[in-house]
Amino acid sequence: MLSESSYLTAIYAYVGAACTMLLYLVWWLGRHWRAGWVALVVLLGGALLLTPAYPKEGVDTFAPALIVAGFQLLTDGYEAAEHALRPLGFMSALAVALALLLGLTVLRGRGPRSARLENPAQSTGPSSAVNIDKPSPNL
Repeated sequence: MLSESSYLTAIYAYVGAACTMLLYLVWWLGRHWRAGWVALVVLLGGALLLTPAYPKEGVDTFAPALIVAGFQLLTDGYEAAEHALRPLGFMSALAVALALLLGLTVLRGRGPRSARLENPAQSTGPSSAVNIDKPSPNL
């Protein structure tokens, strides 16, 4: 059994690694995907990685629910894993609802970052578009 300080160190390391992975996922997917899809994938990833569950009955410490559910499904069957699958399902549904809400409000119409950088004239408006093929009639 782990001592309290080693348990907290392990939890901090796991949460830090999960958050770092999610930030990297935002950066990587944000360059190629629309913002609504990025929000959906990142929020679902966060729900799967950061949802806690008790490993078994009578234990006072938490573990990642995805890991608990996986081990319980493989070793003891579905009934033993229900206590970890319920919070995973709830948090995943909440992540999908939040991503849908964000996609319909805040992130509406935002494309991939690479597309925004390739077409700067679209983001600044029509006043910055200059036709360089035809000479100006005033010259």
